[in-house]
Amino acid sequence: MNLQNLDLNLLVIFNQLHTDGSVSVAAEKLGLSQPTVSNALRRLRTLLNDELFLRTTKGMEPTPYAAQLAEPIAYALNTIQRSLASPASFEPAASQRTFTVAMTDLGEIELLPPLMRALHELAPGVTLSTVRNNRDSLRDDMEAGQVDLAIGLIPQLKTGFFQQRLFMQHYVCLFREGHPLDGSRLTRRRFYEAEHVVVISTGTGHDKVHEIIDSAKEKRRVSLYVPHFVALGHILRNSDMIATVPERYALRSAQPFGLRYLPHPIKLPEIGINMFWHAKYHREPGNQWLRQLIFKLFSGA
Repeated sequence: MNLQNLDLNLLVIFNQLHTDGSVSVAAEKLGLSQPTVSNALRRLRTLLNDELFLRTTKGMEPTPYAAQLAEPIAYALNTIQRSLASPASFEPAASQRTFTVAMTDLGEIELLPPLMRALHELAPGVTLSTVRNNRDSLRDDMEAGQVDLAIGLIPQLKTGFFQQRLFMQHYVCLFREGHPLDGSRLTRRRFYEAEHVVVISTGTGHDKVHEIIDSAKEKRRVSLYVPHFVALGHILRNSDMIATVPERYALRSAQPFGLRYLPHPIKLPEIGINMFWHAKYHREPGNQWLRQLIFKLFSGA
């Protein structure tokens, strides 16, 4: 028999009939009329090609086939009932779950220290794994549940995704202490004449900022391209190069690497940093909990 042809309500009535052995008693307990229960029994007899229950002096007695079906049907109905009555939940303090979050290395520098402190306090058994948020498979990985959240400016995540703004960031010029630009006003001319190191972050907001800088009639002198921010502090500390970076990164890097920064002389747009998640997991308790924690930590910060 094809399950598509089976009404779940028929199994509920079957289970009640088997328990009570009476059409009238089953109807009363289910809040149905006797004709409704009798009609359901007729439909079941036709679908299963068996009498199922026979009238005797002791009431409605199950046939051998009905007796065989009774236990698995009762088990299945009980399982469904428990599942619907007990909505899924997430207990952070007891969880051993691994969450995967897509972000840039800049996001790791900015977000991971406070996030890991919060996880250590609230969910010590939880593990966090990061992947890059500009990889080609990100959309499919998030739909499949292999990546729980993505953070950044990620224009390719639109249809089928929710997003929430965390904060805005603007850009500054970063260089070493004692640099010829240190202590002076950074003009547009001096910016383009300086020696530059550029972080290439394809598919992110940083990429768009560099497009604006390079669209001007002036041309900057780029001596070095790097694919990430990790080495930038070391590079700037030991050279006369300058870099265009988000102010948050400049704040984090200035003291450890002996760096300075100035307002950017080029009018650059603020970049919105958003958190993304797939619609399939919008109500998944663990995903909800991690989103709420990240938003609480970084929203408007």
